[in-house]
Amino acid sequence: TIPIMMGLSGQRVQGMGGSISPVPVFENLLVMSIGFLTQGKDDPVIWRGPLRSGVIRQFVSDVDWGPLDYLVADLPPGTGDEALTVAQMFPKAEGAIIVTTPQEVSTADCRKAANFVKAVDLPIVGIIENMSGFICPHCGEKTNIFGAGGGQAMAEQLGVPLLGHVPIAADVTRLGDEGRPLLGPDAPLEVKQVYEGIVE
Repeated sequence: TIPIMMGLSGQRVQGMGGSISPVPVFENLLVMSIGFLTQGKDDPVIWRGPLRSGVIRQFVSDVDWGPLDYLVADLPPGTGDEALTVAQMFPKAEGAIIVTTPQEVSTADCRKAANFVKAVDLPIVGIIENMSGFICPHCGEKTNIFGAGGGQAMAEQLGVPLLGHVPIAADVTRLGDEGRPLLGPDAPLEVKQVYEGIVE
């Protein structure tokens, strides 16, 4: 889904001299995704753990990232092979950000992920609560359709900061489908402010 959300559908990666070039989004943002390597946009990636781990290693060692300020690995939720591979490749990483939703079924999984992060000696930078209330596009009222407070409770339990509450907003879906940035001029003000706060 990364190529779709970044406005890069149909892009292919280029390779030269044993290295792979990442796909530029902006002048200062480069991306690599398995989505650039599949034949068709709807093709499944049916790989067992070792193959998935191998691709992650390639994305780090074989991609010509150049000098970086930050390298962010967006991983699926849980404590599987992908997370273990990244933790092993970056033993001195600045840390992990745990993304949860407010309800207990999500925070329970995320607490396991947090314990995994601690077990591999990575610090937890903080918690982000996603889907934190629905903002009505007509009246602006916020409704907590998935409950409230799960991210805050989890952050307090772990002794780490809650970095922000990202609300559900209809425009976020549209912008993601169109591959347009959530900090751009068309993004909902509430969402822009939340993301800016998280970055700070």
